[in-house]
Formats: sequence, structure tokens, C-alpha cells
Amino acid sequence: MKVTQGFTEGVPGGTKEHQIVSAVPSKVAYVGKTLVAGGVAGCCAKTATAPIDRLKILIQAKNTHYLNLKPSRGFLAIYRKEGLLGYYKGNGAMMVRIFPYAAIQFMSYEQYKKVLWQVRQIGPLNKIATGSCAGLTAVAFTYPLDLIRARLAFQVDEGYYRGIAHTTKQIMAEEGGVRGLYRGITPTFLGMIPYAGVSFYTYEMTKGLCLNHLSTFFARPGMDSSLVLSVPGTLLCGAVSGLVAQFVSYPMDVVRRRMQLSGFAHSKITKRSWPQTLVRVYQQDGVARGLYRGLSLNFVRVAPQVAVSFTVYERAKQYLGLTKPP
Repeated sequence: MKVTQGFTEGVPGGTKEHQIVSAVPSKVAYVGKTLVAGGVAGCCAKTATAPIDRLKILIQAKNTHYLNLKPSRGFLAIYRKEGLLGYYKGNGAMMVRIFPYAAIQFMSYEQYKKVLWQVRQIGPLNKIATGSCAGLTAVAFTYPLDLIRARLAFQVDEGYYRGIAHTTKQIMAEEGGVRGLYRGITPTFLGMIPYAGVSFYTYEMTKGLCLNHLSTFFARPGMDSSLVLSVPGTLLCGAVSGLVAQFVSYPMDVVRRRMQLSGFAHSKITKRSWPQTLVRVYQQDGVARGLYRGLSLNFVRVAPQVAVSFTVYERAKQYLGLTKPP
């Protein structure tokens, strides 16, 4: 049954009101399926790279147990000190956070794209703005869980925090109530604008390149006979977008982690505003060893993480029949 010109073909007397009512369930279903696809993609990506993410947090915030260790030795030190589960410390909080985060980010990206791309000339600014808005929307809804996860991942054997609920209660009791759960959100927003914007923009550009010029190597026929990215193609596009976006936004990621852990007594990080934290990191350690501390390790993490995220998302969209919006 097809809807055209305000009437429903195949339904005698089909009216415009019938068209509107019929369209609502399909739009709701589309949004719901997009949320599921995004959430599953985020969980798969984060779980695949959780050990690298844990070590990155320990290095960024200069945990005394793992100070001045190279990544290879850091991984071995975690295993010796905390066992296999040490690689996934704080990952439970991450999963609670990442499903709604990724779901909201991908879903809002599709919705913002409908609005911001409704112009005659779709330029880089439209695409970057779409990704930035999607990232900011996801952060606004899920930031407290990111802070809680950072606290749980940072502690080694202190045992100060015991699970998500206990961490939430302690932060609110000791750091000014709900406000404490949003410590570091400003640099997160400032970092998310270039990160999400550049990430989605680079992905779309690389995807277009693969489909239009490298289809022999990175594309395959989709369910509706149109070309879609193959798994290698999606992995490539995701990896490139993640690396470029991470390099642009990394200094704010360092500032964010420092601020998130500044309220934790065992971190030995003094509470400061984000500009003060940024200046302090630069004064103490400079650019390479300060603002970009842990970047090489993060490149190892980001490439597979973003690649897996976009790959699972694209596959889930195809499986759920989301190749075209309603």
C-alpha cells in the first residue's frame, strides 16, 4: 500500500488524515529501531576496546600504580595486580551509560540530518553541525554515568567506591549534590563539538569515496539493489573518522578526565575550573606529554572502537530495514 498526494492508494476514500495517522507508527518504529541499532553498536564497540580504555584512563590521570609505564607494560601490570577482570573494571557502568549514549547519538544524528541537510547546497558545515548536535545531545543525557565510570576505572585497590549506586551516593554527598555528577561537563561539551562533528563528517566523506570510486573493493549490493559498504569498507571508514576526530579533540578529553577525577581523594588531583586545568596540564607537562598524554594508546583504541561501532550500526540498520527513513 503506497501513500501519494495525500491519499492512500488501494484504500477507497483514503484521506490526508489517514495518511498522517498511518505515517506515525512507521516513524516511531524507525526511531525505535535506530535507538536499538545505535545502542547495540556502542556496547559492542566499547566492550571490544574496554582494556585499552581502562589503561588510557589510568595513564591520563597519572594513577600512581601505573605511572610512567609504557602501554605494553601497563597491560601486563594490570593483569599482575588486578587479574583478568582488572581490564574491565568500570565496564559495567560503561555499558549502562553507552547503550543510551550511542542509541541517542545515532538516532539524533539521523533526525538532525533530516533537518540540517534540507538545503540546496549540503556543505561541510551542515555535516559537521549534524554530528556535533548529535554528540552534544547524547552527552547531555548520559554524562553522570561517564563520570561514575571514570571513578570506578581509576581506583585500583582503594575500594573507595563500590558499584554504580554507591558511587552516585558518595559523589552527591561529598561534592555538592547533583552538581557533582556533572563535574567536567564543560570541557566534555567543548571536546564533543569537534569530535562528533569531525567523526561523522569524515565518516560520510570516506563512505562516499568508497561507494563512488572504490566500490570494487569496499562496497556490495544492498537489499534494495543499491550499493552499501562492505564490512572492510565500514571498518576502514570508521577507523579513519575515529583517528581524525580524536586528534582534533584530544586535549579536551585529557582536561575532562582530570576534572572528573579531581573530587576523588585517591587521585591527588586538585579541583580547578576547566581553563585552569587546561593551563595547569600545559604548564606541568607541555603539549606532547600533557595535552596529548596517552594519545598513541588512544589511537590504538579509537580506530577499532569507531570501526566496530559504525560497522555494527550499518549492519543493524540493514538487518532492521533502516536503509531509508520513512
